[in-house]
Amino acid sequence: MVFSSFTFMLLFLPVCLVGFWLLAHGRGRGIAATLWLAACSLVFCGWGDPFDLVPLLGSVVVNYLLGRVLETIPALGLRRAVLAGGVTLNLALLGYFKYTGFFLTQLGFDPNGPGVPVVLPLAISFYTFQQIAYLVDVHRGRTHEHRFADYCLFVTFFPQLIAGPIVHHRDMLPQFVRRVFRFRAEDVSVGIGFFVIGLTKKVLVADTLAGPVAAVFDSGGAPGFLEAWLGALAYTLQLYFDFSGYSDMAIGLGRLLGVRLPFNFHSPYRAASPSEFWRRWHMTLSAFLRDYLYIPLGGNRHGRGRRYLNLMVTMLLGGLWHGAAWTFVLWGGLHGLALMAHHAWRAVTGTRLGPGGFGRIFAGRVFTFGVVVFGWVLFRAQDFPTAGRVYAAMLGANGVSLELGAISDTIAMLIAVLLVVVWCVPNTQQLMRRYRPGLEPAPRWDGWPPVGRWRWRPIAGWGLLMAALTLVALMHNARVSDFIYFRF
Repeated sequence: MVFSSFTFMLLFLPVCLVGFWLLAHGRGRGIAATLWLAACSLVFCGWGDPFDLVPLLGSVVVNYLLGRVLETIPALGLRRAVLAGGVTLNLALLGYFKYTGFFLTQLGFDPNGPGVPVVLPLAISFYTFQQIAYLVDVHRGRTHEHRFADYCLFVTFFPQLIAGPIVHHRDMLPQFVRRVFRFRAEDVSVGIGFFVIGLTKKVLVADTLAGPVAAVFDSGGAPGFLEAWLGALAYTLQLYFDFSGYSDMAIGLGRLLGVRLPFNFHSPYRAASPSEFWRRWHMTLSAFLRDYLYIPLGGNRHGRGRRYLNLMVTMLLGGLWHGAAWTFVLWGGLHGLALMAHHAWRAVTGTRLGPGGFGRIFAGRVFTFGVVVFGWVLFRAQDFPTAGRVYAAMLGANGVSLELGAISDTIAMLIAVLLVVVWCVPNTQQLMRRYRPGLEPAPRWDGWPPVGRWRWRPIAGWGLLMAALTLVALMHNARVSDFIYFRF
């Protein structure tokens, strides 16, 4: 089920909200509301394919039991053994479903041959990482005993299930355990505002760009110079508004249920260095890779060479996490090289890209955005030949043609406008900062022009705008498309 589908918006969500609000105000309201949300989340996960529930529920039960075992074992050595076993089980589950076909292909076998096909279950990449973090933190003594219903809801909570954020038990479980769910007008207004803005980004922007992007990347032909650049920029913006839209909708749905989720997206194309980009793009994944992979590998504690190696290994594995293809691995390697170049620059010059005068900020943003755009070509291409055709055209190998090709004048103008938006317009959490929409305070808007009176407020003007955007989005929502991160 997709957040932008009519089934979700007109059937699932109203039933879920009404049931939740009724139970949250009735007798035994805490546990009843928790069980209701957990049941709704399981329905959400199994709506498209009930088989998706099998690995999800199996993973939830096994990891909960492992967590309880880790809490009761006093011997450090035995705890480490149980933790290693739990992490191995989680990675084995993810590896089987996500990488079996990839490795069979590398070994020369046909992954579509006789036998039961391996289908990637919904959200397995996210709930696997989420529960690995849970086991590690239990081992470190950062969590305490809790009920199975709370843990089940922590893992399956539908607003964050299919594309993040990757939430931590220490952030979410206290919100479920306290059992003080209640209807609050501010939660509803902020939640609706976030959801509608996210819906607008997804339906009116990201889905509009999907067609031109496919025309450049999937046609099999050799695009022209300008056509290739516009196709790459169109995908850069499609992915931005698709993921930003999902992140907004997740925050909004959480607030409608009285739950604050961590921010997962913060205007990443305004980043002035590769390091800053990864602090703004898929923020919870970046934090997971840093805390549970980069730092355990040694981080920056063993010299400059080891630091660069750890960065590269982290980004290569982060690329492979995104998809079982060499294009994703190379995409991760490209960002690993960019991070290494950034740290090397700082070590040699004593300065950094980004913070500083206008010239340094501008240069940092141009460099970072260029790396990101080139990287997204690999992320979008089905294979290396496709990426090679697009790269060759972007570098002028087919001549410097200024023909738009598959990109219409309207789309070219839209791309120009959207670039101004992502660089010069505050994001949703900054517009609603006063109401603390997420788990942590939203950063202030530090750009130009100042937000001033245009900040979001629960007033008639904003209400009419939200209603108009909802109506337009519904009218243009004839074909529901998955979010790009839907089955990573």
